[in-house]
Amino acid sequence: MSAAEGERLTVTLPDSVRQRVVEIASDALGKLPAAEIPAPLKPFAKFAPAKRAKAAAIPMAAALESDGAFRARVAERVRDTAPDLSESLFAGVVPAAADPHEIAAVAYLLRPQGWTGIVKDALDAVAQGARTAAGEAAESEVARLNAEVAELREVARQASDALRVVQDEARREGDQLRRKVRQLEADMRRALAAARSAEAALEAERSASGSAASAGEAEVRRLRTRLAAAESALDAARRSARSGRSEGDMRLRLLLDTLAGSVKGLERELALPPTQDRPADTVAASAPDTLAPSDMSMQGRAKDDPALLDQLLTLPMVHLVVDGYNVTKSGYPTLSLAEQRVRLVGGLAALAARTGAEVTCVFDGAALDGPVRLTQPRGVRVLFSAPGEIADELIRRLVAAEPAGRPVVVVSSDREVAEGVRRSGARPVPASMLLNRMARF
Repeated sequence: MSAAEGERLTVTLPDSVRQRVVEIASDALGKLPAAEIPAPLKPFAKFAPAKRAKAAAIPMAAALESDGAFRARVAERVRDTAPDLSESLFAGVVPAAADPHEIAAVAYLLRPQGWTGIVKDALDAVAQGARTAAGEAAESEVARLNAEVAELREVARQASDALRVVQDEARREGDQLRRKVRQLEADMRRALAAARSAEAALEAERSASGSAASAGEAEVRRLRTRLAAAESALDAARRSARSGRSEGDMRLRLLLDTLAGSVKGLERELALPPTQDRPADTVAASAPDTLAPSDMSMQGRAKDDPALLDQLLTLPMVHLVVDGYNVTKSGYPTLSLAEQRVRLVGGLAALAARTGAEVTCVFDGAALDGPVRLTQPRGVRVLFSAPGEIADELIRRLVAAEPAGRPVVVVSSDREVAEGVRRSGARPVPASMLLNRMARF
């Protein structure tokens, strides 16, 4: 055993580097003679490289770690396919322009002198690149949100200006109506004063001359008629004033309702996602280390505790996406594919009815001999991947179609699917969690 072989790596390879190691080994495995292939890997030798890398990832990683002869054969293939990088690593020189994932994977397989230090340095570069990418994405999102806030402020300012114009117009109309009412009230007071003066003159005329009684009575009747006409005119004026006031109020209310409807229509048209960011979040400062919300929710619980799924399904507008065969082959693999589909979809329908969540169940269409007849229960959308497409790709497209900010939960125990949807902003959970939840029905 060389000194380099005696070195031991004290850090764990991240998933991205481990996946690259398995991909290189998978490509080399298909070119090895059958006698040189370790027994645990022989069932996968005839698989396509991509399928072999996915199906035999765990046994292949174990063989690379424990079987020095197999790792040496893979290393020979690496030297043939990447001679420049291999020679540089054996010379103790790490190319500055090379991908740190590739450097870590090749150094892990070749194991030149000081390979553990090379791997550690490459892993540090991988972590730094991930942090840089995350920071750039966060800055881009902050800039986008600031632009949206500025646009909304401008829309609100324009709406406020329009409302102010409407209020000024309504105030002018109200002033005009009030002036009309005051004029009518003055006319009424003059009419009443004239009526009282006429009655006083009538009484004086009655006491002065009895011979003019009939003429006085006629005059009284005439004056009373004028009084009635004046009162009628006064009532008509009052009704006209009230009608004018009601019309002004109605126009003001109509304008306000129109403005409110315009604002609501703009909200529907923009379809802005909800946000919990605040201006103080954009101020650069040092903050204490805290636990993430996902860490808080998982404290003291098993990874497949259905209570966590219940919490996720209470989120507003949550969308539950289920990797169908990944769940059924974990829960009831002895059933036929048709029986698995019926059983899973029935359980999802009960879950949708209890939680009100949007539920989509995705099945791989590649294994189907023809069209599938399946009654879709209320609350569950059942989809099959198109020819040439696997269910994993359809799930990623469903997650990518959702707007930013909407909670999406993906049920799959496939690590590649879980990592892919997590990068897209969805929350992956294992299939066992959903099976435990449906077992309570």
